[in-house]
Amino acid sequence: MRIRIRRGLPRRTLRAVATTVAACLTAALPVTAAPAAPRQPADLAARLDRVIQDTATRAGVPGVIVGLWRQGQPRYVRAFGLADKDACTPMRPDLFMRIGSETKTFTVTALLQLVDRGAVGLDDPIADYVPGVPDGRHITLRQLAEMRSGLFPYSADTGFQHLLQTEPHRQYTPGELLAFAFAHPNRFAPGTQFDYSNTNTVLLGLVVEKVTHRALRDDIRDMITRPLGLDRTFLPRAAEFPSPHAHGYTDQTPTGAEADATDFNPSWGWAAGAMISDLEDLHAWAADVATGRLLTPQTQAERLAAVPTPAPGDAYGLGIDINHGWIGHAGSLPGYQSLTIYLPAQRATLVILLNTDIRSNDENPSTLLGRAITQVVTPGNVYADASDQN
Repeated sequence: MRIRIRRGLPRRTLRAVATTVAACLTAALPVTAAPAAPRQPADLAARLDRVIQDTATRAGVPGVIVGLWRQGQPRYVRAFGLADKDACTPMRPDLFMRIGSETKTFTVTALLQLVDRGAVGLDDPIADYVPGVPDGRHITLRQLAEMRSGLFPYSADTGFQHLLQTEPHRQYTPGELLAFAFAHPNRFAPGTQFDYSNTNTVLLGLVVEKVTHRALRDDIRDMITRPLGLDRTFLPRAAEFPSPHAHGYTDQTPTGAEADATDFNPSWGWAAGAMISDLEDLHAWAADVATGRLLTPQTQAERLAAVPTPAPGDAYGLGIDINHGWIGHAGSLPGYQSLTIYLPAQRATLVILLNTDIRSNDENPSTLLGRAITQVVTPGNVYADASDQN
């Protein structure tokens, strides 16, 4: 859920990172989630340690949590760096983290459960559920879920961008978010192009609420997280953030200076990007969403009938990304990035959680880490840039 692009890290930021790491050297050592648990073979674990630390250091990442699980192999769980730079608090694998656009996988799963119940149809027009959508009689729920509606992304509106940077604690309603989008003409005719837009998923969140007559956060809890035992995953009402959690660092400020975004209000992402989770819950969710545990086989097949995106080797299904064989989603919002993906061919799961969204050489640090790790463990399926789908 990026708002603006910044190329590379300025020298002053690199110097600050180096100074912080030097001052908190002991906190930068790796930490395992369960020291007594079996680990990867020593040579592979050591290689992953080096690759992750080197990549995170080059990208200026304060702290990162990584979990890798593969069928028949011991798990690899580590936390590197700092959860709080001021207090020199080390990152830990059990911290709550904001997960940005991974929220889309939950919102669309709730919608698809309603499809399975016969309460909605994927080819229903959005105008049947939400009034005032430009060309809403010709935009279907399927096109919204697969990012082919043509609706303008509200997060690209300059007025919204200004408010996000100058009033980061502001509480937004879905209607306010959509007003930013609907002030612009649609970008193309429905179904003719791919264009990643948070507007689409906010509308789908409203559809779920319209059908269930309940708040989306309650639907996600009762339809998804509670049945699956994801007790540390939820959609917040505002800026609440349970402890323990990592501090997040962003450069999405009026001057571009780094700021602590921990208490920024994520309501601007709502159904598209406001959720909170942790490593172990996302480990379980990765396989559940990729294999359609909560859906009928027919609906899951429709979900995975992905449309190619402009990025080579990447395609987007119904609220889910398929990237060089990996199924899942990335997430980004001020201060935090995440990546949760599942590789069916090897029954492998990779979860990456980090406490910055500051780009490095025009790439998301989550992408850099995902690529570096998969180059080591799945060289035939290397995660790559998914057209900045965060």
